[in-house]
Amino acid sequence: MKKSILVIFLPIFLLGHNLNELVDLSLKNQLIDSYKYDTDSIKDEYESVKSGYYPKVDLAATYSYTDEETASIPKDGIKSSASVNFILYDGNKRSTTFSKYRSNIKSSQESLTSSKNQIALDVTSYYFNYLALLAKKEAKLKEIDQLNAQKSRLSKFLEVGSATKDEVEKITSRVESENVNLHSIELDLQTILFNLEYITGTKVVISQGSNIKELANKTEESNRADIKALEYNVKAQLDNAKIEKSAYLPTVTLDNTYTNYDYNYDNKAYESIDDQNIFSVNMKWNIFAFGETKNRYESQYKKYLSLKSRYEYEKNRANTDLQLAQRAYEIAKLKVKSAQLSLKAAASAYEVIKSKYENGLIENVAYLESLSEKYDAISLLEFAKYDLEIKRANIIYHSGENIKDYIQ
Repeated sequence: MKKSILVIFLPIFLLGHNLNELVDLSLKNQLIDSYKYDTDSIKDEYESVKSGYYPKVDLAATYSYTDEETASIPKDGIKSSASVNFILYDGNKRSTTFSKYRSNIKSSQESLTSSKNQIALDVTSYYFNYLALLAKKEAKLKEIDQLNAQKSRLSKFLEVGSATKDEVEKITSRVESENVNLHSIELDLQTILFNLEYITGTKVVISQGSNIKELANKTEESNRADIKALEYNVKAQLDNAKIEKSAYLPTVTLDNTYTNYDYNYDNKAYESIDDQNIFSVNMKWNIFAFGETKNRYESQYKKYLSLKSRYEYEKNRANTDLQLAQRAYEIAKLKVKSAQLSLKAAASAYEVIKSKYENGLIENVAYLESLSEKYDAISLLEFAKYDLEIKRANIIYHSGENIKDYIQ
């Protein structure tokens, strides 16, 4: 019974992963979790900072006992108090600090989006490179089959003296050489699978059939998430400079403290008030600090200028990368057409040369060369087709669109 169940479900386990499934798996890895934790951490810190600007309420209580009573010190007693403190004005430091955290949160979110899209691009490249190698492997196996068939045919002719040993040895040598190439392709296939397993965190089996839709609305301006993240970092750094500059302005706070006195005097003449409420508005304004505020502000502002220059540089480079990706895609389409024509010519030439070779009109050197050209052309065409899919994904990535939305 158990064996029957295993047989029924075995095909399910052997089903491969298409590109969409591979991307889904890759977006659940620990690197993505790390970015999510970073974003959540900044959000929590922001909430903490906001809470710090709410009115603060403190409670305090003191019990005292003294050996010698005086008018200001009772024999024993309890003093309890409640105070409220609130910052009315701090030179706009509060609003600027909030703005900085909002920019940091957006930057972290864009970094998460960028990381997801980069991983999706890597997985897409691995997927189509794997399929290209698989097509190359299939072409190589067919080429080896053709060589073995010719080797078998020549061996029979050798037995009756119609072929030379040298001709058979050339075919044998070619078979061995192509087997070595086959092993190299197998290694490349396994390397890609290992890389995908590293990214996805699970063993993968690749299935064919996925492709990338072409981007409908092409643009010359890149809108990549990593550039957006850098833009928010620039804004946050400018806010840092403004925070330091706010020290030039006064800070105004409001305080209200209510105190209750429960004192026990042996000498009733010392007894005084039972409670007291003190309300105050306080201002603190640093008017001279030997250039401390000025230097702090200039330091942060220069960091802002540095980050802004980097942002402009990366933005220009991203636009250039987008233009290059679009150009590479156009060239890739031409390569597909060229490969199709090359295969047609190579296949036609191979049939003619094969016929002449089997009829003894030409040597096997010409036949072997024609055979290689045919199967190389088959491999080249498959590679060109899959490379075109990767080039589409590159345009989508550099445009700032979500690659996963274009997988079908």
